[in-house]
Amino acid sequence: MSLAVTFRALRSRNYRLYFFGQSFSLIGTWMQQVAVGWLVYRLTDSPFLLGLVGFSAQIPTLFLAPVTGVAADRFSRRAILLVTQSLFMVQALLLAAMLLLHIEALWLIIALSLFHGSVMAFDAPARHAFVVEMVTCRDDVANGVALNSALFHASRFIGPSAAGLIIMAWGEAVCFLINGISYLTTIAALAFMNIPGRSDTTNNARILSQFLDGIRYARGSLPIKSILLLVAFVCLIGMPYTTLLPVIARDILHGDSTTYGYLMSAAGVGAVCGALYLASRRPHDDLWRHLTFAPAVFGCGIMALAVSHTFVLSLLLLAVAAFGMMTVMATANTLLQKSVSEELRGRVMSLYTLAFFGSVPFGNLLAGALATRIGVPLTLLTVAALSTGATLLFYPRYRQIGSEISRH
Repeated sequence: MSLAVTFRALRSRNYRLYFFGQSFSLIGTWMQQVAVGWLVYRLTDSPFLLGLVGFSAQIPTLFLAPVTGVAADRFSRRAILLVTQSLFMVQALLLAAMLLLHIEALWLIIALSLFHGSVMAFDAPARHAFVVEMVTCRDDVANGVALNSALFHASRFIGPSAAGLIIMAWGEAVCFLINGISYLTTIAALAFMNIPGRSDTTNNARILSQFLDGIRYARGSLPIKSILLLVAFVCLIGMPYTTLLPVIARDILHGDSTTYGYLMSAAGVGAVCGALYLASRRPHDDLWRHLTFAPAVFGCGIMALAVSHTFVLSLLLLAVAAFGMMTVMATANTLLQKSVSEELRGRVMSLYTLAFFGSVPFGNLLAGALATRIGVPLTLLTVAALSTGATLLFYPRYRQIGSEISRH
């Protein structure tokens, strides 16, 4: 496919501003993720506590979902993002200050992770729904979703590897400081956008009533219901593999923070390949078939990673696994955007966020507990087998889902 097709969403000025503003901010985001994981494992030597910190960063979504989706439909999504990006910056700078003041307290890391997760609960549904407002041509929306995913994971080329080197040279605090400063680029991009106002049809209803409207809408749609269930299942048993990467880097591959950074970057390579592959599809291509095989691709990659003790082979296998996971997530996001009506978009995307962030924390706890009891390799084999089984579980619905989506 030509570059004009692959990057066609960049024809929209607002999306172009957001895309390039995020390019710098996301590098800092990945640096912080690596630094937090390495810091926790350095302080505790505990896979379970790694899972606990991951749990604390994502569990707020489970409780805040009734509010966040309604907020994304009621209020200006750009205004919500300006607030959330500013709060992310504050959280990163607080982490930096904590270490610069020589306060290495696990409870404080968990508290700041809870704060980050609470902000993310508002940020994610507004950000996903905001793509429709930034991309002026509706046929380019799916491309914008895929490019968002590609950009998010392309940042792994630089962020994790740079974080590993910075941690070795100056410590985790510098990573947090760089991340805090990087949010200024996204805030500036949002400030310079010209976004037309949206008609408000929900202000007279109660928040809970509006949230339940979104649930009833999703439950009554076979494509939306099936996609959300698939995302929740795969994220519950699949995504927590990232929580165990510090253990793989140090205890299995006998490396250091640089090794951990390279592992994260390898996963980024695979994820970007998956996202760009989806971005290169024509607007009316059938995307539902990708959901048939992607969980199995992820599962096979993780299954092979579980028995690998070679650094280069582990990098390649992580790339394969990340390709499969990214194909699941980006395809699910795109199909939801094509299936949902505009007045309920924020609430359905909050359910998508809930399916992701609401299941991952429990998966993190489960993976951490399993790794402590049976070891990392057996834990990876277990989640890989379950992910592969997701393909068999959802396959009977795929043809009906595809036919219903094609009618939109």
